[in-house]
Amino acid sequence: MNVFLWILQGLLAVLFVMAGTLKTIQAKEKLASKMGWVDNVSASTVRSIGAAEVLGGLGLILPAATGIATWLTPLAAAALAVVMILAAVTHYRRGEYPAIIFNVILAVLCAVVAWGRFGPWAL
Repeated sequence: MNVFLWILQGLLAVLFVMAGTLKTIQAKEKLASKMGWVDNVSASTVRSIGAAEVLGGLGLILPAATGIATWLTPLAAAALAVVMILAAVTHYRRGEYPAIIFNVILAVLCAVVAWGRFGPWAL
């Protein structure tokens, strides 16, 4: 199970760091063609969401890998699960139902990491 959690953490970290980096470096107008929800929020909100995703993705790996403040890894996973739930709510309000499935899957995977790292396979 520990190996499974490490693999899951790695995959989620790559996904969140990539998605967050995209939101932090690209112009809001360019993102709007791929992510319609950015029209409903300010550019600073998009950048904040991106920064949260990057930090959460790094938090999935770095504390556990370095052995420093390892309690941050499950906390990052739990926080990312909350971000994905909020994203699902946003997509629901916009009627973007297929996107909700992706957000829920990511939230569940983040919750599995949080559960495993807070509980039986804590670092």
